[in-house]
Amino acid sequence: MGYRIVVVGATGNVGREMLNILAEREFPLADVAAVASSRSQGIEIDFGDSGRMLKVQNLEHFDPTGWDMALFAIGSEGSRLHAPRFAAAGCTVIDNASLYRMDPDVPLIVPEVNPQDIDGYRRKNIIANPNCSTAQMVVALKPLHDYATIKRVVVSTYQSVSGAGKMGMDELFEQSRNIFVGDSAEAHKFTKQIAFNVIPHIGDFHDDGSTSEEWKMVVETKKILDPKIKVTATCVRVPVFVGHSEAITVEFEREISAKKAQSLLREAPGVMLVDKREDGGYVTPIECVGDYATFVSRVREDPTVDNGLVLWCVSDNLRKGAALNAVQIAELLGRRHLKKAA
Repeated sequence: MGYRIVVVGATGNVGREMLNILAEREFPLADVAAVASSRSQGIEIDFGDSGRMLKVQNLEHFDPTGWDMALFAIGSEGSRLHAPRFAAAGCTVIDNASLYRMDPDVPLIVPEVNPQDIDGYRRKNIIANPNCSTAQMVVALKPLHDYATIKRVVVSTYQSVSGAGKMGMDELFEQSRNIFVGDSAEAHKFTKQIAFNVIPHIGDFHDDGSTSEEWKMVVETKKILDPKIKVTATCVRVPVFVGHSEAITVEFEREISAKKAQSLLREAPGVMLVDKREDGGYVTPIECVGDYATFVSRVREDPTVDNGLVLWCVSDNLRKGAALNAVQIAELLGRRHLKKAA
């Protein structure tokens, strides 16, 4: 017994990771389909390390009737065209794009944080996956908010190039190689050279000077965790292939010590606390790649405000920030609402 699952965008970075995680977690499958654009039709891709190969089907011609869930990783324009078609056919869409995240009729879910909100999925038969940076941050903040109630969050992100897709990863690799051999490191995907540099710009600029990536972190945190929380973000692209990092300053309504925060985080679902006050006693992006956890380190009290904490948060953005969270949503939906096929 199991579910019939479609991975839409199966040949991209996130789509392939979705297939890997479905296989790794032994998701109860009656059937699985790999779907992508016509360019990829007919090629075969691995279903994780299972040894099974999946032939990619054309999204334009794929009939979602009779399938239980579709994990979408094709961007907002593709979701705009195809998510309603899948949802109307009775196939629940779990969408990684930003298109539906702030739709009041679409739940925005991080299973460790707001699993109860999934119960509203029937209004459109679509569930949204949050922004990668938001997902890891709210996992870390949830146990602290439950204990002391967060008033304000100030976050600076250090986001890897895989957040910009394969083209972003290719640009970092090519620029780094070119610099070493004395060739040009011209920027194409990013606005400036990314190799050996950092770029304080992710997304489009808004009139107030913030970017769309920063706006997403603000509004999504409010929707997932608590609309009363004040959030300000600065999102920065860094020359790291995989793994997003965040320096987070939090102000609470009630007193909370660093020791108490460490205790709460140590027991929190989805969190791995690695916080030794010594050389190397913290987690960096390269160490989180391939892991399910959101890692928290460097928890300390902020002496500049009452009831303040500072912490460091790292996670594999292709996993918890995208593919893993989507699979966890599918697991949650199955447990709470869907019956397995015989």
